[in-house]
Amino acid sequence: MRRSLFGVCLLVFFLLLSHKACAQSAKDGDSILLGTIGEASNLIPYLSTDSASHEVADLLFIAPLRYDKDLVPEAWACESWSMSEDGKQFRFRLRPGIVWEDGVELTAYDMEYTWKVVIDPKTASPYAEDFSRVSRFRVVDRYTFEVEYDTFFARALDSWMNPILPKHILEGQDIRTSSFARKPIGAGPYRLHEWKSGSSITLHASPTYFLGRPHIDAVVFRIIPDQATMFMETRAGRLDVTNLSPLQYLRETDTPFFQAEFAKYHYLASLYVFLGFNCEHPFFQDKRVRQAISAAISREEIVQGCLLGQGVPAFGPYKPGTWVYHPSLQPDRKDHARAKALLVQAGFVRGEDGVLVKDGRPFTFTILTNQGNEQRILVALLIQDQLAKLGIEVRIRTVEWAAFIREFVNKGHFDAVILGWTLSHDPDIYQIWHSSQTQEGGLNFIHYKNPVVDRLLEEGRSTPDQEVRKAKYYALQEVLAEEVPYCFLFVPYALPCIQRRFQGIKPALAGIMYNFDTWWVPENARRYHVVP
Repeated sequence: MRRSLFGVCLLVFFLLLSHKACAQSAKDGDSILLGTIGEASNLIPYLSTDSASHEVADLLFIAPLRYDKDLVPEAWACESWSMSEDGKQFRFRLRPGIVWEDGVELTAYDMEYTWKVVIDPKTASPYAEDFSRVSRFRVVDRYTFEVEYDTFFARALDSWMNPILPKHILEGQDIRTSSFARKPIGAGPYRLHEWKSGSSITLHASPTYFLGRPHIDAVVFRIIPDQATMFMETRAGRLDVTNLSPLQYLRETDTPFFQAEFAKYHYLASLYVFLGFNCEHPFFQDKRVRQAISAAISREEIVQGCLLGQGVPAFGPYKPGTWVYHPSLQPDRKDHARAKALLVQAGFVRGEDGVLVKDGRPFTFTILTNQGNEQRILVALLIQDQLAKLGIEVRIRTVEWAAFIREFVNKGHFDAVILGWTLSHDPDIYQIWHSSQTQEGGLNFIHYKNPVVDRLLEEGRSTPDQEVRKAKYYALQEVLAEEVPYCFLFVPYALPCIQRRFQGIKPALAGIMYNFDTWWVPENARRYHVVP
């Protein structure tokens, strides 16, 4: 009897302990400080093309649908959705009671406004193509809307994972000049509290977020345009989340202090890094020149030398291991003899100073990339050295992130750029590669135009048969491997580190940030008090 009573007492003790832990996890408090190299340029998601802007906007706005932890579409602002058997009609019903942060209810009319403003040519959104495929949009009632497509559109569901904008605030304004870009009103888990240009962007938890107020009171994006400084700030306790360089991940964080204070994560990122050629440049119009540069670059040396092995060489625009990844293509291997022969075929001869010349013009060009990204700068330096052995003179220029995107990339003012693309879950890459997307601010900023690529992109997004789509995207990868509008360089490993006081992090196929609004900090570990 005494043993039984002891067991019951022990059980009650652990239940109370468990209850206390659960109660603690449900409490709100603390701030999280994240480092970002680039400052957001525009918090209207349909106008910005840079990751720094989208990282902030993703916490401010909501969409009808989203991906869950296993990358399966799920309802978000919607309470339900349905699709016709032929995949051409969709019906969405929004949850009643969702409110914008000014208290106005979010309705189907907001979604209708969003659709209309994005497809308006005056908006010139680089994301207009998805919504432009909709042939009919109908508001059924306050919370329900229907959309129809004339033909099957493979990434239709992805289109409805784009943010909803507030009609009552933006209607009648010129969205491109609206103050909303810096003072957005959203319905997401966080609200913009303060934007100090060049310094920080601070968000506060929204008490009206329909899935419940996030536990972390404030999210602070600290703008630190240098990875070394960012790492120093992390070690000093002035950053909670940062992306480590390979050197930092492998060597500089292998200390008792860092291991006690931070959790490190390691997984193949859903992005690739590339050297993109301006296809309107006189030299780069010739694919033999692009092929020669690709043959002169050693991806293995880049991965081993610049990434310390924390990545894999790339040959195309898809992540290794995904269903659309080409089974037999391989990254170009360094072949100096082939590169030299291709340049001779293209009409280059070696000048007296050793630099190649064609029609009296020396083969000199500039690689442009963003300030503060040490990895890309190292890659540029290695490419510069490898091309010098061919007689190509490469200059390297770095520009502050916002100006880099706004004044150079968007306007096509560059010879070549080193950049990265985040990969979507659907393999449709129409917006990056189709010739219709070469306008200023479009995502095909290298101005690559190929009718075969256009056709494959159009066909790939117009069939419900995954095997047919796979064949189209295999063929697309083969064309890009032959044409080399980009030198695809590598897919890196993501190497984030997060201060250990944050709980609720559950790595999954979707990464580690998909459930950010549910992270929390135990009361005894909190560092900051946020004044609303």
